[in-house]
This record gives sequence, C-alpha cells and structure tokens, in this order.
Amino acid sequence: MNSSLPGPSSAPPGPPRPLPARVLISGPEEVLAERALAHTLAEISASEPDAEVLRFSPAGYAKGDLLQGASPSLFGGVKVLVVHDLDEADDELLADVVSVIPGADGTDARLIVLHKGGQRGKRVLDDLRGSGARLLEAPAMKTDRDKVDFAAHEFRAARRKATAGAVQALVEAVGKDVRELAAACQQLVSDTTGTIDEAVVETYHGGKVEATGFKVADAAMSGDSGEALRLLRHALAVGVDPVPIVAVLASSIRQLIRVGSAGRGRSTDLARELGLAPWQVDKARRQLQGWTAEALGRSLSAVAAADADVKGGSRDPVYAVERAILVLAAEHDGG
Repeated sequence: MNSSLPGPSSAPPGPPRPLPARVLISGPEEVLAERALAHTLAEISASEPDAEVLRFSPAGYAKGDLLQGASPSLFGGVKVLVVHDLDEADDELLADVVSVIPGADGTDARLIVLHKGGQRGKRVLDDLRGSGARLLEAPAMKTDRDKVDFAAHEFRAARRKATAGAVQALVEAVGKDVRELAAACQQLVSDTTGTIDEAVVETYHGGKVEATGFKVADAAMSGDSGEALRLLRHALAVGVDPVPIVAVLASSIRQLIRVGSAGRGRSTDLARELGLAPWQVDKARRQLQGWTAEALGRSLSAVAAADADVKGGSRDPVYAVERAILVLAAEHDGG
C-alpha cells in the first residue's frame, strides 16, 4: 500500500502554487489522470521529501483502512492518502472518504481522490469541491481533433517543432490508444532532431499509417479504387478489422458533406463551428473536388449497407468493403 514519491525533478514547470490538503482528479483518461497524480505527488515531495504515500482502491478495501491511514504517525511526517477509482467504491469506502475530508484539514494528512466519472460517489465529489479541493481534469479524448491537439501539445511541451501533417500522420498511425500516442510522441522527441515532419513519422510508423482505414478512405475518396483496394488488402493482412475501416469511410463522407454544406470562410472559423481541426477542413475541401452532393449521398448509402454487412449481414465482409470502395470510386469519377 505504501509507495515512494517521485523526485522533485518530476514536478511540472512554472511557479509553485499553494497545494491544498485536498485534490480531486476527475475524468476517464488514464494517461492524463496518471500525470496529474504524478505532478501532485512531485509537488508534495518538493516540500516534504519524507512524505509517506498510502494508496487505497475499492478492491480489497476494509472499512476503517482509510481512517487508520489518516491517523498521525508515531514517527511524525506528512501522510498522503491516495484513493483510486472512487467511482467503483463500495459504501464503506465512500463513507470513510467523507469522514476524512473535513478531519484531515487539521492534521498533516493530505487527500488525493481519483474519479473516472459517473454518479457513483457524487456526495464525496460535492464535499471535496466544497472543501476547496484543487480540481484537476482528465477528460476523455475521443475525437481525432482531441488527439491531434494532445500530440501537438506533447511536442510543444518538449520544445520540438512538428508540422501539422506529421501530427496528423502520427494520430492516424497510433491514435487509437492515447497511451501509445504519448509514447510515440516521446520516441520521436528522443530519437530525432530538428523539425518532426511527415517523412520522420513515415520512417518510424509508416507501416501502421499505411495499414489504417484512414489511408484506405483517402484513396477511395480520391477515386483511386486500385490504390484503395491495395491498401485495404494490406490492412486486412496485418490484422485490421473491416468494421473500423467502414466506419472511417462513413466518417470521411460525412465530413465532406458537413464541410461542403458549411460554405466558404476561413478554415479556422469553420473548424471551430464544425468541431474539427483546421487541417481537417482544408483536407476535406481538397477532397471535395470531383464530388457532387448527390454522389456523396449515394456513397453514404453504399457505405451504410457495407456497415450492416460487416457487422453480420454478409458471409463475406471483405467483399462488402471492396464493393463499397468501388461504388465510391465510380461516384467520384462520374458523380
């Protein structure tokens, strides 16, 4: 249950802020939550290097464990109580956290609570906020724009320049998992010098980029059925499931429809209005050349049929994807 604190060098840059006795880390994104916890512990370590960290989680928790942990040590020193996964806690752990919130303010104990979301433990969250706890957010990163922003921030934090195309390519290659995306950013920062561009990403992650549904969709939306089918077969050969490929095809068509319907204007303004990144607006505008609204509508219907087929409606899901790609290419050429 005990753990040692990271060294002061792990603390985030910038002037120190007064650290309250209560900290709430809220949100489902594990990478962000882990970083928020590490930074908080590093702040404590900087002023209290001998602080003792006690960790508690719902699994195996016994009533009173937290209260016992909060009691002063015979040897003195600050105690840090870290409660993980409060959203999964039983009533006994929730009750103990509620008991500790007001009491620890008069002691040397500090309380850090992690909550992934939902209504479970709402009273604890309300009490923490009412106690003046520091609130740290770890929001989910679901969209490509979220992940592009995250990767771009990773490079800026490391004082490295990365082109928009490189960031996009990296997200397409490894963006499904935020932890893997963070590791890929760190690898490029550590292993390369100068500007990180698309060629650098291609060197490290080219095979993954080529195997994604994004590359298949790009070729299909450009009317290049031969390249789209080649990329599809390569993706399937390395284990990519047909379902997400069809999902990317549908997403690409819907994005073109949204951008095409939005009219003219600056990319940054449209991106804000549509919830996209500016580069996505620019890319959609380029791809819209050769498409009509009617052709996009027919293509979306074809992809919807393929989606039903790959989810159990057909004995040959691969053929269903191939057929959709051929429809897209024909609509692009003749629409």
